[in-house]
Amino acid sequence: MTATHSTRMLILGSGPAGLSAAIYGARAGLAPIVVQGMQPGGQLTITTDVENYPGFRDVIQGPWLMEQMQAQAEHVGAQMMYDQIVDVDLSERPFRLRGDSGTLYVADTLVICTGAQAKWLGVEGEEHLQGKGVSACATCDGFFYRGKKVVVIGGGNTAVEEALYLTNHSHDVTLIHRRDSLRAEKILQERLKAHPNIKILWNKAVERFVGGGAPEGLVGVDLIDTVTGEKSHEPTDGGFVAIGHHPATELFTDKLPLDEGYILVEKGTTRTAIPGVFAAGDVTDKIYRQAVTAAGMGCMAALDVEKFLAEQDFEELVEA
Repeated sequence: MTATHSTRMLILGSGPAGLSAAIYGARAGLAPIVVQGMQPGGQLTITTDVENYPGFRDVIQGPWLMEQMQAQAEHVGAQMMYDQIVDVDLSERPFRLRGDSGTLYVADTLVICTGAQAKWLGVEGEEHLQGKGVSACATCDGFFYRGKKVVVIGGGNTAVEEALYLTNHSHDVTLIHRRDSLRAEKILQERLKAHPNIKILWNKAVERFVGGGAPEGLVGVDLIDTVTGEKSHEPTDGGFVAIGHHPATELFTDKLPLDEGYILVEKGTTRTAIPGVFAAGDVTDKIYRQAVTAAGMGCMAALDVEKFLAEQDFEELVEA
């Protein structure tokens, strides 16, 4: 028979947002269930050195941090389910969600923390050199390239912002764009072009990330001119792919209001358009996308859930 799990608080996703929500929800006595999804622990499980999460003097490892968060959540009473949700019914409370295992989850409240993943170029050497010079987050990893040469690939706001940010650490930043004009806002373009430590390579696409040295790390990028087809090589110590993110919201496309794929929440809260459904972390945050901001939003979501359920319980008591 198909298993059914009922809970006052169901959390989708087990990154910093989901596990923080679980910790606060469990401490409030809500006995939350966390459905971990395809990538238990979220993006930090594929991040090596983490140096900007508060509370740790020395560099820590992303997988270790997520293991500690999960252990803390389980210690205070959260239940982890190794499952992937494939169907969602938000038409009425309690909400009904089904996993690919066939398990049915019935929930008084739902907290969506499914995150967002960086878009990658899909070229040779990119995956192999991730964490060895190839990154998709300048804010996360720029510090490791102090005084080194770096390149940023992209032409939108994210790419320009990351190039400008990297000048805090590097005196030699190159923006590589496959077209002859940028899509970024005009004011950002003006700042970029006026900066003495940034150069732009127009009409260039990355064919390959090149590794070398011992231990192996990124040493350059092979480029091809998108107009002439001419090939070239750009030496670099760090390569930052900045071509956007994919929020994991496919399940909610026709069920919740989205903005460029990100779940819309009421300003200053984690409340969505459906009472009892909340969203936290990168799945609703197209600007910051940091582990610490996701964790903070997870805390907010749990507090919003607790308040929502208290109000529902009071109304039911009055009606009775």
